Amino acid sequence: MLHRTIHLFRKELRLHDNPVLLAALQSSEALYPVYILDRAFLTSSMHIGALRWHFLLQSLEDLHKNLGQLGSCLLVIQGEYESILRDHIQKWNITQVTLDAEMEPFYKEMEANIQRLGTELGFEVLSLVSHSLYDTQRILDLNGGSPPLTYKRFLHILSLLGDPEVPVRNLTAEDFQRCRAPDPGLAECYRVPLPVDLKISPENLSPWRGGETEGLQRLEQHLTDEGWVASFTKPKTIPNSLLPSTTGLSPYFSMGCLSVRTFFYRLSNIYAQAKHHSLPPVSLQGQLLWREFFYTVASATPNFTQMVGNPICLQICWYRDAERLHKWKMAQTGFPWIDAIMTQLRQEGWIHHLARHAVACFLTRGDLWISWEEGMKVFEELLLDADYSINAGNWMWLSASAFFHQYTRIFCPVRFGKRTDPQGNYIRKYLPILKNFPSKYIYEPWTASEEEQKQAGCIIGQDYPFPMVNHKEASDHNLQLMKQVREEQHRTAQLTRDDADDPMEVNVKRDHSEENISKGKVARTTE
Repeated sequence: MLHRTIHLFRKELRLHDNPVLLAALQSSEALYPVYILDRAFLTSSMHIGALRWHFLLQSLEDLHKNLGQLGSCLLVIQGEYESILRDHIQKWNITQVTLDAEMEPFYKEMEANIQRLGTELGFEVLSLVSHSLYDTQRILDLNGGSPPLTYKRFLHILSLLGDPEVPVRNLTAEDFQRCRAPDPGLAECYRVPLPVDLKISPENLSPWRGGETEGLQRLEQHLTDEGWVASFTKPKTIPNSLLPSTTGLSPYFSMGCLSVRTFFYRLSNIYAQAKHHSLPPVSLQGQLLWREFFYTVASATPNFTQMVGNPICLQICWYRDAERLHKWKMAQTGFPWIDAIMTQLRQEGWIHHLARHAVACFLTRGDLWISWEEGMKVFEELLLDADYSINAGNWMWLSASAFFHQYTRIFCPVRFGKRTDPQGNYIRKYLPILKNFPSKYIYEPWTASEEEQKQAGCIIGQDYPFPMVNHKEASDHNLQLMKQVREEQHRTAQLTRDDADDPMEVNVKRDHSEENISKGKVARTTE
């Protein structure tokens, strides 16, 4: 018997490599492609800023357009997802609901509720994994039911599993012709809303436009340069280049506009033809495996996105300081390199991974000793590629709360940016108030004389703030705090300790003692 099916899009906002949508088409006589815009569910599950709302709506509009080219459409229905499903299952005589399987607790709960509703109303539910390379449950099973807590152990488990499943074939107009499409009037009734409809600011300065079409175009552009792909080494990319020195594809993977399996196998084809190529963890495929690692650990770790009740996370008495947190978030720390990064994040919704490392270290163990959870919430709000597992995993890593153990390595908020951009072009772009300072002052404008500040048109303490902390004093103090925490919680610290040093930061950090600002250049503080 052929079904009358609602296919429920959640995060897989694409038509390529969409196995559950393909299965729905093959088993149905009528198919309703639906996205339920449940704002209460979304905002209670995650912090979503204006730029990510824009990216989501653009992705939905692109999906609607692509479905239209195949003879169907996307129905965006606003409201509470369970009541909408209950109403439309009866209205459309639905016998099957298909959806992408996700690993976040709130999406798992949603799927369980839909399963329960199916039992009550008499429809079948089908969900398949396609947001990750592997079904994380298979990895857990091979590891004895618990997640591998080090990257080395994780790679060993993957070696037993073999390569990921290959992407499914592309959908065609013929696939949709076999199913009755929704009436044209429904598409008009359930159109993709505009930002103004959701009371979201229309301003959008992000160079990233949402959608499968844009994501695939960017993918093809990157894969054209096969030499760059084969030799890509993540730690050697530049955190303050004016254009992304990495692929910049992460927003499209996060929203499911691009398939990670498609990317993985396209890379495999290029590697197979190259005489030499970089290897995980620093290669492009290695980046996908880091993503997979955090997905796997998050899927089976209680309270993964918080410190309390999280069994792999060090329990640290972080400072509670709303004023300092606000200055960090609003790019008012007084350190131009940090403030330029936070400005780019707010304006564009993306920053290089080493730039993320710099501002995260500054907020947590480096300078301010503020909880990684606070930084995670800001990134979740502002990043286009915000992801439940990766965001929390990276913040635990960068605060040395789990995974990363070279805690004596601390980014200097002055010297690190200077190494790759000595002229300060990145700062001049994102902090134009400082653009007229000579290069020797651009990273530490408080060291310029009053006359030189007047010539630059920016008086420190009036037009741009003094540094909010003395980096050397704060980092020395915090280093002792972290040392004490790790000694007292040695057993927890050992849970995620790998044999090797952090391979993602080779040659980009220095020992703590080398990162101190030289004498005579000590930051003047506002305290």
